[in-house]
Amino acid sequence: MVINVLKLSRFMGYTISLLCLILFLGGKALAVTQTTSSNESSSITPYLNRAIERVTEFTLDNGMKFIIMENHDAPVVSFVTYADVGGANEPDGKTGVAHFLEHLAFKGTTEIGTTNYEKEKETLTRLDQVFEQLKAAKKAGDEEKVKQLRESFDKVQAEAASYVQQNAFGRIVETAGGVNINATTSADATRYFYSFPSNKLELWMSLESERFLDPVFREFYKEQNIILEERRLRTENNPIGTMVEAFLDTAFTEHPYKRPTIGYNEDIRNLTREDVQDFFNIYYGPSNLTIALVGDVQPEQVKQLAQVYFGRYEEKPAPPQVTKVEPKQEETREVTLKLASQPWYLEGYHVPALSHPDSAIYQVISTLLSSGRTSRLYKSLVEEKQVALVAQGFNGFPADKYPNLMLFYAQTSPNASIEEVATALSLEIEKLKTEPVFEQELQRVKNQLRAGLLRSLDSNLGMGKALVEYEVKTGTWRNLFDQIQAIDAVTSADVQRVARETFVPENLTIGKILPKS
Repeated sequence: MVINVLKLSRFMGYTISLLCLILFLGGKALAVTQTTSSNESSSITPYLNRAIERVTEFTLDNGMKFIIMENHDAPVVSFVTYADVGGANEPDGKTGVAHFLEHLAFKGTTEIGTTNYEKEKETLTRLDQVFEQLKAAKKAGDEEKVKQLRESFDKVQAEAASYVQQNAFGRIVETAGGVNINATTSADATRYFYSFPSNKLELWMSLESERFLDPVFREFYKEQNIILEERRLRTENNPIGTMVEAFLDTAFTEHPYKRPTIGYNEDIRNLTREDVQDFFNIYYGPSNLTIALVGDVQPEQVKQLAQVYFGRYEEKPAPPQVTKVEPKQEETREVTLKLASQPWYLEGYHVPALSHPDSAIYQVISTLLSSGRTSRLYKSLVEEKQVALVAQGFNGFPADKYPNLMLFYAQTSPNASIEEVATALSLEIEKLKTEPVFEQELQRVKNQLRAGLLRSLDSNLGMGKALVEYEVKTGTWRNLFDQIQAIDAVTSADVQRVARETFVPENLTIGKILPKS
């Protein structure tokens, strides 16, 4: 459930947001996106206003916020529960706990997922006790005791499993016509989402409120092994995953963006059910949850049901915020790994958070350089100079609530060297600083940002994610629509100014993967 960062242009960037808006506004808005007129920004304004008029918001007395966008074209509704907590919020030594909690949030409650909770609860307590004894025996090197405790642990775990109704939560959702049930964890947030027929609104209210009011983190050790295997596949046995972890640790010296969202191997092994419960108690209070509903719903009905079901949550203190600030980088940093891999070259530059006034300009620069086959990096490094097989990049790495990185990466072609790739990439970046972008190319990039995800079919869900993302990260969902207009307002001079400020040696981190041979 943790997405490969090198294949993710940006989880919730302008492209996704604008596409969802376009799909909502229908064919006329699509026609607007195809024009290259200089009056385009003003032309799209009426459509933005129509979208804004469909949005309603309210906050319960306990602090939980709801954002509703009406779309009555089809009798369906999508739900996004956004917990404002991710890998960056984890305590030192307990990395991976946010992602672990995401897995366990599908295991049910005292009512869902068990045949006898009282007996199960007793068994889970014994299982935790045996596990702690097993860890102590391993640390002491007592092999005989380890063997005995391992047998005891397996026996108690089998007993606990006998009370579990597998995937009970998911089966209820699917039986009632729910689709796309899933969740993601990033460095910034944890998102839970699925869609229902609109006549199942109250069922969703019941299920989702119970899941975070009365959770049982069962099958903990089973999920622990699954997550460890996930880490092995994506990081330890994957050259790019290994480099990404080392690259972040080099680019960031203080900010928790330096840590992997999935967690370090040792930390994952040492996490306990109590650790997950404590983390949940701190960060899953109602004031730290924001919910978006998009589709065939009536705001008044949503508010009434939300007060019944989510109004049961007790108000909690605001959780601690990330306070570490990354110091300004003073010189180029570099990390080189020798791995069983083709050569890869990476460059990262520190950039501001999503809420920064220049956010739209950074998105345009990222798309101009590295989005698709019409981008400058692809045309130069892959097609013309043929020094790379892949040349891409994105803004907002590893996340964008706080200052982050704009990352570029390239896989070296068989007849070229990493040095040639680095030189070719540097030339394209320098052009942005010294040569104004032609208006035609700039307009093409803006059009590309609008049309980038037209193949997406789940517009309700996409819009729900976009609204809640901007609400939490920038202070209001309305900034989503301001960002759309800000993209249209970006000029060639803006691009040149930001490129000169950003693409300097003292702001650069370099990563190289060299073949072991």
